[in-house]
Amino acid sequence: MAWHRLLVGTFAVAFVASGGRLAWAQETPPEDLASQLRLQGHRCDEPVTAQRDAQLSKPDEVVWNLRCGNASYRMRLTPDMAARIEQLN
Repeated sequence: MAWHRLLVGTFAVAFVASGGRLAWAQETPPEDLASQLRLQGHRCDEPVTAQRDAQLSKPDEVVWNLRCGNASYRMRLTPDMAARIEQLN
């Protein structure tokens, strides 16, 4: 039961610190997405733009289109999971 209180407390602190919104779901700068991309073994030279795809996004899965200097990617971000990454032409 103590772990449950700790988890809820951690979430509450993160929620308040983010200004009452889930920051990863709303606004993710290109640099943050590029970092996640690189952590998962993809190359992103100079992230240029990141645009949220509202049509493909779902409540627990946010889709971003990231354009880097060398390639473009579609990233599906789901909490507590690795991003699903698709390179675009």
